[in-house]
Amino acid sequence: MAELAFSVGLADCEVQTFRSGGKGGQHQNKTESGVRVIHRDSGARGESREHRSQYQNKRAAFTRMVETPAFQAYIRRRLYGIGRAEAEVAREMENSANFLVEGRENGRWVSMSNAF
Repeated sequence: MAELAFSVGLADCEVQTFRSGGKGGQHQNKTESGVRVIHRDSGARGESREHRSQYQNKRAAFTRMVETPAFQAYIRRRLYGIGRAEAEVAREMENSANFLVEGRENGRWVSMSNAF
């Protein structure tokens, strides 16, 4: 049996309900069957209002949220650590002692680190 790297559930999301409106007449105008699911960490969102049941719309909205490019990028960052390497490089770049700056002067390479 495979071990889960991490899991995402409705507890990790903000769930908003609203009145659907549109076709369906009085039933949609009276009940809050429309659902919007927003993943807090990635900002990905999914919305559904086509079913009469809030439960069915919640499932559809969660599925749509999972399929968004923003959520897919979040999964890649979590699984493969993409983003950590960039942050590490940025930290290293802040320290100018890690760089040797050279330039050509009279046809020779000379250290220009003192210029900065």
